[in-house]
Amino acid sequence: MSDSIAIRFYEELNDFLHYTKRKKPFNIILAGKRTIKDIIESLGVPHTEVDLILANQRPVGFDYHPEKEDYISVYPVFEALDISTINLLRPAPLRVPKFVLDVHLGTLARYLRLTGFDTLYRNDLQDEEIINISVSDQRIILTRDRQMLKNGRVTHGYYVRNTNPGKQLREIVSRFDLKDQFVPFTRCMDCNGLIIKVEKEDVIDQLLPKTRMAFHEFYRCNLCNKVYWKGSHYDRMIRIIEDSRS
Repeated sequence: MSDSIAIRFYEELNDFLHYTKRKKPFNIILAGKRTIKDIIESLGVPHTEVDLILANQRPVGFDYHPEKEDYISVYPVFEALDISTINLLRPAPLRVPKFVLDVHLGTLARYLRLTGFDTLYRNDLQDEEIINISVSDQRIILTRDRQMLKNGRVTHGYYVRNTNPGKQLREIVSRFDLKDQFVPFTRCMDCNGLIIKVEKEDVIDQLLPKTRMAFHEFYRCNLCNKVYWKGSHYDRMIRIIEDSRS
């Protein structure tokens, strides 16, 4: 009989597995000198989703070579917790999260900016550019592309499960434990610049006549100069923020 190991994936890592392998141990035949990272990704789980691997209850790194009859336990990213004393897989979690998003997540980018998180997004960014930005600027990649997260250069990344933008925001807030870090209405939803309060006289030439008459408190993006005020859209934005915390 061929040499084999038993492996089990925990919590949301099961999203990437065939239904027959979810939430229970299963056997993998050892073929050649493969690392545990190779084995995990061959099963469809990006390494960026993994934050702890135990081989026979002992923490190991991605370069570990499983041995016959090993019992491997694989746990998801503990971005909200500090497991630095046992984590051998990646740099420490990013305690002040910044994000870079792929082309599929434009509305989510706007919602993250609405809640105050530094979020880079352009609909023309290629995968390699996103990875370069993530590495150089220590940004968490949010993506609907599993293959991008299997790139060995990626250290912090997350596969967004939901397709509805509102549900995506709730997913990210829950996943990274962000609800106490909100600073709403401090970033431009269009360009990610910072929003600052300005005098009405400073922006009056950018306002339509009805807006000039009805509103007196204004804000402006320091990058693209877009002007904001608490108009009819404001209540809808408040609801998006409140729903994301529920």
